[in-house]
Amino acid sequence: MKKFNMLIWIFCIVLLRGHALDTDEIQQFYRDDSNVQVIEPKSQTPSNVNTFYNVIAQDGADPWVYKHTDGLYYFTRTTGGDVRIWRSRSFTSIDAGESRIVWRSPNSGPACRAVWAPEIHFIQSSWYIYFAATTCDDKNENHRMFVIENTNADPFTGTFTWKGQITDVTNKWAIDGTVLQHPSGQLYFIWSGWQGDVNERQILYIAQMSNPWTISSSRVEIARPIYNWETNHFPYINEGPQVTIRNGIISLVYSASGSWTNDYCLGLITAFINSDLLIASSWNKHPHPIFRSGNSIYGPGHQSFTKSRDDREDWIIYHSARYSGSGWTRQIRAQQFTWNMDSTPNLGSPVNPNIPIHIPSGDQNRDRYEAEHARHFNGPYAHPHSSASNGFKMGYIDYPDSIVQFTIQCPKAGTYVIVIRNANGSAGNGHATHWLTINDVSQIEIPIVNSGWNMWGASMIRVNLNQGPNTLIFKKGLNFAEIDFIDVFLDE
Repeated sequence: MKKFNMLIWIFCIVLLRGHALDTDEIQQFYRDDSNVQVIEPKSQTPSNVNTFYNVIAQDGADPWVYKHTDGLYYFTRTTGGDVRIWRSRSFTSIDAGESRIVWRSPNSGPACRAVWAPEIHFIQSSWYIYFAATTCDDKNENHRMFVIENTNADPFTGTFTWKGQITDVTNKWAIDGTVLQHPSGQLYFIWSGWQGDVNERQILYIAQMSNPWTISSSRVEIARPIYNWETNHFPYINEGPQVTIRNGIISLVYSASGSWTNDYCLGLITAFINSDLLIASSWNKHPHPIFRSGNSIYGPGHQSFTKSRDDREDWIIYHSARYSGSGWTRQIRAQQFTWNMDSTPNLGSPVNPNIPIHIPSGDQNRDRYEAEHARHFNGPYAHPHSSASNGFKMGYIDYPDSIVQFTIQCPKAGTYVIVIRNANGSAGNGHATHWLTINDVSQIEIPIVNSGWNMWGASMIRVNLNQGPNTLIFKKGLNFAEIDFIDVFLDE
């Protein structure tokens, strides 16, 4: 009897681990917390969709997106030790874009460590990147702003040359510098700085520029933390200023409260375009935040603004905490916004991460392949969860020989973007990977940051695919991760 029971147990294990055979009739097992359900098999026919889920970079902070006259989006963000730029035809797939490191720390001098919040601007027919950095002792009090320049029409060619520190005569602590290009042609530099040498509060300053790398006036304070929602954590913070102009109104949207907390949010100060911007009274601070935590999104801040591909829509690109209380562990999101009657931005509330968002106007649709329709072998199976796009996700990709196999159809050969909605809740906040093999040729390691189970992120790649069917095989890499779906679309 013991031998018989053992045989039954072995048979059950084999059945569960090898339940999906490579036939047209695949029996898929779905499990909730208490039972296993057998449902009818489904084909791998994709849905052609005009939506995306709101993570455009699974890891990162301080996003800056600029749409250039060539129709491409240029993107940069904090990496910590260098300055890197990306470009893409769609900002929703910017994480898969072409990338280039344009400046590395020399490991000496005033710009050596903690490289923060770069921004790439096209000014007077040249490219400029502004960023904050500190000295090699990594002391925060030594953070200052710096500039590099590329005079080529294409910032991915040639080199960025060192222009040096950009500062007013006080040479105080400075981060998050941005450039306001006034319609008159005058340039202004706006940044977050200290009044003295002690980290008590961050104040927003403005100064006139004589050229893209030189401040030519005294700094003028235009905002300091004064409201309860700005002073609920110490030090008090106003930072990350970004400017948008509409109907003669300058809207300066800034970040406030502790950047390491769920209370991080966006505030607004405004000025008339024809006012003297170097007079503090020209600027009016609004008494309430205009964008704050909500709908399971925490600590939204440090945004930039851009247009849709056809220039018909306005979009905000911002970072948020990956999960409640994650502090400086962040990811990058995007959503459309509208305008108030007074020509200031109406940002609304962060969109729930499990509600699909209409793609930016002018972007192409994508084919969505749900993971529960994929063939799966040696462990993985689909099981229900309300956060998954179609109500099911593919989990238990737990063994070295576990396989999740998609067969995707491409209308023509070319370069495609693949967006993989995935989640990693491995113990100890461990990093996870999947190995992706395409058409039995190329193998790509897919990184998956740890945000928790059912806290979906997105891994993105650009790959060459054949016309007709293409086979994508996912296998377990480091730790554990689940797949909700993959989106596939031509990079054109």
